[in-house]
Amino acid sequence: MKEYQILVINPGSTSTKISLFHNERHVLTTDVFHDSSELKQYKTINDQLDVRMEVIEQFAMQQNIDLLQLDAVAARGGASFSVASGTYEVNDQLIEDTKAAKGGLYHSSMLGVQMAKRISEKSGCRMFMSDPTVVDEYCELARVSGIDGIPRRAVSHALNLKAVARKHASKLNRPYDELNLIVCHIDGGITITAHDHGKMIDGNDGGGGDGPFTPTRMGSMAISDVVRYLWDTPKEEMLKLISVTGGLSNYFGTSNSDVIHALVEKNDARAVRVWNAMIYQVCKQIGAMSTVLKGKVDGIVLTGGLMRFDDVKEQIEERCGWIAPVSVYKGEYEQEALALGALKVLRGELEPKKYTGIPVWNGFKDEKGQE
Repeated sequence: MKEYQILVINPGSTSTKISLFHNERHVLTTDVFHDSSELKQYKTINDQLDVRMEVIEQFAMQQNIDLLQLDAVAARGGASFSVASGTYEVNDQLIEDTKAAKGGLYHSSMLGVQMAKRISEKSGCRMFMSDPTVVDEYCELARVSGIDGIPRRAVSHALNLKAVARKHASKLNRPYDELNLIVCHIDGGITITAHDHGKMIDGNDGGGGDGPFTPTRMGSMAISDVVRYLWDTPKEEMLKLISVTGGLSNYFGTSNSDVIHALVEKNDARAVRVWNAMIYQVCKQIGAMSTVLKGKVDGIVLTGGLMRFDDVKEQIEERCGWIAPVSVYKGEYEQEALALGALKVLRGELEPKKYTGIPVWNGFKDEKGQE
């Protein structure tokens, strides 16, 4: 069997994670942390492209990886128009729509396909993305925002949420599409989603400032407070509060959760209050998703980098354990999911989807004069 070399690129709000796979075999990974204090010097997320590429170049040089020998680059996607779940071959329209944030999402995942393009231009390898942050499977009621003409967007850590949901279903020896799950990605960004028989039918728009505050994001605020206190804030600064300098970063001047949690362990009153408030808000969102599923929940699944701290699970279990059993999958499974999607295409086992620039959902049918 041919051995394919696949480079996996995963830009997150606080890190750039790169992995090399030989077929299914994970060869090595590096995960470079980017503090919010470092990233805030860049006016836009797109402006971070060069510094993120430096991480890849250093990784390749240190590990003696010949980028010219790659068969594929599998990159995290996001910020394009919404798409269905699946693996896509990256094309120029996807890159341009992502760079322009045509889907309305402003998040570091928008750098993934741009980074893949730079590598492909040198090596000639194929480019793929799987389950980007703009996967849209929302139910109709989840789309209504309260302002006519501005629907709620489906934005989440779909790649990890879907991968962990399938892993949990396999652990239960049940098909993913037979389960009702609340799946939570808890890290630099936090998204909490309701999975109804294999579809993510609702969740918070973590990339847009909706839901719990996080290490880098301000989270939901009363609109009246935004108007009162942030009305004169320049657009670029508002976007940074939503995605880079809000949340824990705003309170402590750093998004490094290890540093902040060390203060919690020392019983620093302010750190304990803010850290526990973040978990408290996560619990409230889990409760909201349980009502979406009408109380019929087979499990609450927790994943993401912050699950390395035991108190996160303990507090969630204390407040939400009555809803359903709580299970933890520490870390993330995004690298494996990206590599596997690309590998299946390279082997001819999967036909990649084509990004068309047409949103998977483009308005309510009855409001378009259709029946």
